Amino acid sequence: MSINLISTENLTFCFNGLEVLSNISFAVKKGDYVGIVGPNGSGKSTLVKNILGILQPQKGSISLFGQPLSSFREWNKIGYLPQKLNALNTYFPGKVEEIVQLGLRNKNAQNLEQVLQLMGIKHLSSRLIGELSYGEQQRVMLAHALVNRPELLVFDEPTTALDPETRDIFYSLTEELNRAHGTTIILITHDIGVIGKYARNFLYLDKKVIFAGTFEDFCTSPDMTGLFGPMSQHIICHQHDALESNP
Repeated sequence: MSINLISTENLTFCFNGLEVLSNISFAVKKGDYVGIVGPNGSGKSTLVKNILGILQPQKGSISLFGQPLSSFREWNKIGYLPQKLNALNTYFPGKVEEIVQLGLRNKNAQNLEQVLQLMGIKHLSSRLIGELSYGEQQRVMLAHALVNRPELLVFDEPTTALDPETRDIFYSLTEELNRAHGTTIILITHDIGVIGKYARNFLYLDKKVIFAGTFEDFCTSPDMTGLFGPMSQHIICHQHDALESNP
């Protein structure tokens, strides 16, 4: 039986007296690939920051890998790529290989070599981070998150400002990590028309949970038909792609 890597119960978070999240209850099982979508200001990033202990909820409970968040200490099991690379000082005189190594707890040279190859940045190893394009920097930080081979990866709007080709490469990589390696993935995205090609589960958030389930469930939900309309609903779910390409 698959275990819950993440579980929230009645999670409520307020900022300046206003409820940003209201009674959020959902679970992520081992091996899931969950796409989290919602309008601007819907609380997507806030939810992830609560789950990772960056923010503290006013009410409710959170557990990671079956443990209460307050007692969880195995952070090497989780890789996190935040929404913006604000924390990345592009003037820092660090080379790509050095920055990726900062995420490596056991100094495993084989892991480092493999993740540089996987992200297609081995040829950039000796380059300074500030010399790279935004897309290349994003790959470096993704490699930093991946180098310990975490069981859970959390991405917050990772494709913002990426060109279409790099975005497609990124999504294909997440799909491979999930399908071939069993990595559990949570991905916040504005690419609502794309994520259904790769993720298996869908969470639509607007300060509260509007929908949580598989994309198959989403596609057949009358409530979601009312919210998105039948055409957009089918475009989002991508469940009909194979049928349309093989009539």
